Amino acid sequence: QVHLVESGGGVVQAGGSLRLSCAASGSIFSINAMGWYRQAPGKERELVAEITSGGSTSYGDSAKDRFTISRDNAKNTVYLQMNSLKPEDTAVYYCNAEGVRTRLLYREVWGQGTLVTVSS
Repeated sequence: QVHLVESGGGVVQAGGSLRLSCAASGSIFSINAMGWYRQAPGKERELVAEITSGGSTSYGDSAKDRFTISRDNAKNTVYLQMNSLKPEDTAVYYCNAEGVRTRLLYREVWGQGTLVTVSS
């Protein structure tokens, strides 16, 4: 009953920017942490960035000081601002939420994924 709805993404040229959004829907009381992961063909899914309900952030090496994660707790929405995109950033990006409290507690919820393609 909890769904993560992603928006943004698409095809951009190297050096360009994209802003991804992910909104959690449902009768949600709170979400402990939200984040973004990505997966390229033949590779394992990797952490891009994560943010807690208190605003503490962590970034994977792939972010390389180019990405910024933020969230709006009132809207249960997380954002990922991606700047200076490189072809190696091309991947399917997945929104993630952990510790999603409704009447039940969902340990982990995943979005459907959105493809980001960076051309050169």
